[in-house]
Order: sequence, then C-alpha cells, then structure tokens
Amino acid sequence: MALQVVILAAGMGTRLGKPWPKPLTPLADGRSIMQQQLENVAQVFGDEARTTIVVGFKMEMIMEAHPNATFVYNEIYDQTNTSKSLLKALRASHDSGVLWLNGDVVFDSRVLERVTDRIRGEKSFVCVNTSATAEEEVKYTVDARGNINALSKQVKNALGEAVGINFISRHHKAVAIQYLDECADNDYFERGLELAI
Repeated sequence: MALQVVILAAGMGTRLGKPWPKPLTPLADGRSIMQQQLENVAQVFGDEARTTIVVGFKMEMIMEAHPNATFVYNEIYDQTNTSKSLLKALRASHDSGVLWLNGDVVFDSRVLERVTDRIRGEKSFVCVNTSATAEEEVKYTVDARGNINALSKQVKNALGEAVGINFISRHHKAVAIQYLDECADNDYFERGLELAI
C-alpha cells in the first residue's frame, strides 16, 4: 500500500523576507528544504511514498521545482494558516493514514526511519524534541501514559517542541478533519490536534 505524504507549503513565509516560498530556501549543501524533505522520504520509503504538496504562495515555483508531486491548492493561503492547508490535504487523501511535514522542516532521514514502525502500524504521532523552548515554538506536555495532552504555542511547563513531522492514522483521520474544520482560519494545525485530544 502506498504511503501518503503531505508537505504543507502554502504559506507566505513573511518573516523570512525572501521572494520565494520558504520550502525553496537553499540549504548549505545546495538543496532546497523541500528537496531535502523529498529525498529523505524517498530514501526511507522509496516508491511506496506518494507525495502531495499543499501550495499557495508562488505555487508555480514549487510546482516547477517538483513536477512529480501531486498538488492541492489553498486558494486563500494569504488568509489562512496550516490548519486549513492540512484540512484540504486530508480531505483529498485516500483511506490510509497520512504523514505530513511542515514545509520548512529541515531534518535527518533517520527521523523517518525511527517512526516507520508506527506508520506501518497506523499509530498516530507527533515528532517532538526535549529542547528548551521560547515563545515561537509549538510546545507540548504529556500525560502519565506518555501521550500528548497539550500542544500549542501557549503551553506552560513544556517538555519541548513539536518539530513539524506528524502522522495521522486512518482511524483518527475523520476526527482530525472534524476539528481542523472547526479551527479558525488563522489557527495552526496543532490547534485541531489539541481539540481532538
């Protein structure tokens, strides 16, 4: 069965101040962030991965750079945040679970290797770290069983940061869609996940 992968790349990346979408930002090795993401996905999942990119801001640049992907257009990208981009992608997805990445996440392919069993087992997850956090990061806390029980930029006494690599199982997808639909246009997707918890 194919693995559905979504890259959220519709945003304007205004803080970066560049004339291109943030996922096309070049890294030190010459690849763009998105190229590194796609190569990491291909390295770990091979031909099994089917990638959909949610586009908006300067979508032509992303579509030209990665013509083999499938695209979902967030036509109101300048008025919405990641909750609505993810909602569009999940609605366009097939029955199985979906691995999704924020379009600005730089990561080592070993991160995907570590979560492969959870993906194959259709177990939802949010990749996190235990680094010190500041105001801008999406933070989390966990319950006694180790399950995330709070996930937002406003979390107090955070254990670390959600790093922007996530999986929603086919069993949880309908609930995620419901709560993402209820999110305000300017909410991050983490708000929908927090409501679903």
